[in-house]
Amino acid sequence: MTRRAAALIILGLGLAGCMGAGKDGTARIQAVSTQNVPQEMRGVHAKQLFGAMRAGSEHDGGPYGSYAKGCLAGGVQLPETGPTWQAMRLSRNRNWGHPDVVDFIKTLSRKAAAQPGWNGLYVGDISQPRGGPMLSGHRSHQLGLDVDIWMRPADRLTLSRADRESLSSISLRRARGAYTNAEWTRQHHEIIKAAAQDPRTARIFVFPGAKVRMCSDEKGDRAWLRKIRPWWGHHYHFHVRLRCPDGARGCVNQAPPPPGDGCAGAQEWVDNILDPPPPDPDAPPPKPRRELTMADLPRQCVSVLQAN
Repeated sequence: MTRRAAALIILGLGLAGCMGAGKDGTARIQAVSTQNVPQEMRGVHAKQLFGAMRAGSEHDGGPYGSYAKGCLAGGVQLPETGPTWQAMRLSRNRNWGHPDVVDFIKTLSRKAAAQPGWNGLYVGDISQPRGGPMLSGHRSHQLGLDVDIWMRPADRLTLSRADRESLSSISLRRARGAYTNAEWTRQHHEIIKAAAQDPRTARIFVFPGAKVRMCSDEKGDRAWLRKIRPWWGHHYHFHVRLRCPDGARGCVNQAPPPPGDGCAGAQEWVDNILDPPPPDPDAPPPKPRRELTMADLPRQCVSVLQAN
């Protein structure tokens, strides 16, 4: 299905009564029963509908649902270029997010610019204009509260749109992610640490070797290391996930990380990379992943699609 076809489905459904206006004239979301979602919309993959949206909805900023099953009302666009950042891969139109994540990026980029060899940050995917499932790639990034930050030092903030499509980040992993390679620097440590120390941050995903390296190198307060979580991939970028904003009804936080700094758990990841355990012959085969439909998402997501 093309983006145009998906947009025509949205326009043609005309769900009356989904939207209202607050006393200040700002559009607001009203509860809509999933039983009122037309069958035509239920039969379409939600990623096609959200991927067709080119701009945010006219609501106050609000995430609905969970990081891998939700949407974003009132998303704002991170400017393509700022004094200490550049958004990459502009053709994807994924430089949209909740106002908190846009402010977070600006704040972290200023701290990154203070590091030797860095003038700021290259910012990868945040979210689609109205969040929701993406046409390709991520399962999360649906609430506008996730952002990928490139590992490549942003030494030049004058990249053209063409540059931002062709330039690649750099990998920092060695031995399938068990160790960092020669590209890893203290600056990476300090920037990721600054991201973790922001009180809005829920967790940060990096490859296992990076977490073990940070555990080894950190000699001061280690509390922030709890937020650094090892995960597959994440060697070209680190993934920051913010917690649900205060007062955001309908936003579902991920369970907090286990107590402690998490360093022993990261070392287990590395040990299993270097010496993989034998496969479990009794393990059931993985189930194929089903595409999400609108019936899978919070009822407010219908209104997010219908707005303006």
